[in-house]
Amino acid sequence: MRDIAHGSGIEAGSIYYHFQSKDQILSEVLELGVRQLYEKVCEIVRATKQRPEEFRKTFALLIETHLTYLLTDSDFTSANIRNYPMLSDEARAPHRELRASYAGVWSSFLQDAKDYGTLRNDISVTAIRQFILSAMNWTVEWYKVDQYPVHILAERMSKLILDGMCPSHRADVDGQKAGDVAASVEEQDTIGKAAKTRAEILRAAARVLRDKGYKATTLRQIADEADMKAGSVYYHFKSKDAIVDEVLNAGLSDLLSGVTAAVQEFYAPIDHHARIATAIWTHLHFLFEASEFTSANIRSYGMLPNHLRKRHRGIRHEYGHLWDRVLREAQEADAIRSDIKIVPLRQVMLGALNWTVEWFDPNKEGSSGYLSLSEFSGMLITLLLEGICDRENVARA
Repeated sequence: MRDIAHGSGIEAGSIYYHFQSKDQILSEVLELGVRQLYEKVCEIVRATKQRPEEFRKTFALLIETHLTYLLTDSDFTSANIRNYPMLSDEARAPHRELRASYAGVWSSFLQDAKDYGTLRNDISVTAIRQFILSAMNWTVEWYKVDQYPVHILAERMSKLILDGMCPSHRADVDGQKAGDVAASVEEQDTIGKAAKTRAEILRAAARVLRDKGYKATTLRQIADEADMKAGSVYYHFKSKDAIVDEVLNAGLSDLLSGVTAAVQEFYAPIDHHARIATAIWTHLHFLFEASEFTSANIRSYGMLPNHLRKRHRGIRHEYGHLWDRVLREAQEADAIRSDIKIVPLRQVMLGALNWTVEWFDPNKEGSSGYLSLSEFSGMLITLLLEGICDRENVARA
């Protein structure tokens, strides 16, 4: 509350004349964040409801609107996107209806386009919508307004989502083979020969950090998850930050080693589409199955204090450079469209993949409407390589 008061230029006690608690303030901020965006997007969709032939133009406008509210025009929207995933179920409950309504506007817009024959028929509207929102929402983690204007980002993102990165009608990728290569990558022993107890503390910390975020994670919760007394943790680690530091390092080390090994499986002449597909598959494999450290890193990094982030920027940049090399070599071989800028492509692509931790649950495989991780990975590969539009329909037009 003191920080909020300082930011608004009033005494801390004065806040209580207007709000009963910090939770009430947060709830109203989250409500405004989605309400403003929802109303503007509804206005755009209503204005174009009867003109499905203008889908691409309207889609680009919706992307730009979402990104503008998220990145420059509304602190409420960016606060919502950053904080909602870390809230308790109780704190999320009042906001679910409005968030569902916003998702519904996108679904309705996309379904109309699909009915008109603009969108591909082999992937559900729900999956396409989640893919689009994932790519946009992750921009809060990497976009810097001084790099280029939001409208340029929106233009590039919208073209990538619509048409994919491949220049041809269809990407010739054997999804099963990509999955086999990814699964064959040896998982790294990120904790080496550390004592069993120390290793369990790290695994427990990764689970708590993944589910609760950095600020809400306590040593007591980590100890409870590891089934030990809180005081015992201090025999192995000096502080919560020391534990978090190792978890984050293990998460990115796992991912970097895994994807590096996967792309090294390809020899000249390289099938670049297959190599990109395998790298995507491996990224998701480590995110959801191979390493609880990786998912903890992805979910919590954006909320960390700067002194913790700083120590891990080097390995994050190394991972980004690995992807840049894979994508640039593909572009030089004419496997990626020449009009695409590699770094923004990598940022948008990894954003779409990373945000999946907020909405995809591989444990629901077998339930009606839910995909296995293998099916899910194949779907994302198709969307990233080929885009959401029906390429055959575009070719005939």
